[in-house]
Amino acid sequence: MNVAADRSSLLEVEDLRVRFARPGGDLVAVDGVGFRIESGEVFGLVGESGCGKTVTCRSLIRLFGGSAPSAIDGRVRFAGRDLGALSAREWSALRGSEISMIFQDPMTSLNPTMRVGAQIAEGLQRHRALTAQQARAAAIEMLGAVGVPAAERRHHEYPHAFSGGMRQRVLIAIALACRPKLLIADEPTTALDVTVQDQILKLILKLRSDLGMSVLLVTHDIGVVAQTCDRVAVMYAGKIVESGKTAQVVGRPAHPYTRALLAALPAHTRRGVKLRPIDGEPPNLAQPPAGCRFHPRCGFAVEACRAIVPPPVEVEPGHRSACLRTQEIG
Repeated sequence: MNVAADRSSLLEVEDLRVRFARPGGDLVAVDGVGFRIESGEVFGLVGESGCGKTVTCRSLIRLFGGSAPSAIDGRVRFAGRDLGALSAREWSALRGSEISMIFQDPMTSLNPTMRVGAQIAEGLQRHRALTAQQARAAAIEMLGAVGVPAAERRHHEYPHAFSGGMRQRVLIAIALACRPKLLIADEPTTALDVTVQDQILKLILKLRSDLGMSVLLVTHDIGVVAQTCDRVAVMYAGKIVESGKTAQVVGRPAHPYTRALLAALPAHTRRGVKLRPIDGEPPNLAQPPAGCRFHPRCGFAVEACRAIVPPPVEVEPGHRSACLRTQEIG
């Protein structure tokens, strides 16, 4: 699902496609994805595990682990610049400085052999050309800003001395030390208990307000989106199936997949009514089903859904859904 370019947008993604080479045939993990993020807003990307959310995020900043894609197509513009045209040196200068990312698992994302203060100071010395003493002072200040108590003492410690919630705060401090324009938060609360999840989300929102940055919040929990995001895109099997203001998408869902995500959420189920898990599982993206990719799991599917790839249609201003039966469901 693509969106029209907007010159006021901080980030514009158009027709993003990410392909991985596989012995039995290529796997298209992201297929025609498009969205925009405005300055200062929190934008949610929601969907089940394996739908392409993390690959989308890593593609935006061209940062992959051991398995890099064989091809990335489409257009990504950030603050008016075409990111596809950047050199390796320009990418190195951009990451951590203007765009930062918090990765999924706070227990494994920090370097266990470096003190946490040094891990925060590293980016400051690299991108802001601070002296070691200046970077140390800024790292301590950043630890305090993200709610790590006794920051001056704890900045000397190693990651193993921190709880999961405190490690996540350290990761946020690293990501925000250089005051980026965009923070990509990829499932930032997945490994944390409910109380700590709430604290981390509130912290991200506070820092968004304090620093004036935008946030791309990636999650499988549409309840988190409802609490934190200004706008949202719902992703399934590599495609965006519904997008709009959060109040529109959560309050008036127009795609069966969005409805199914909400039906599985306790807060959206009436008292005494059992939660309804989504039958089946997401498809193998190396061999996705023909037509609408959700049709094998969809209670609204008709014969046409098996053959026709549904185009996105506008349900109301700013609210789009890719379903042949959108008008009936809406």
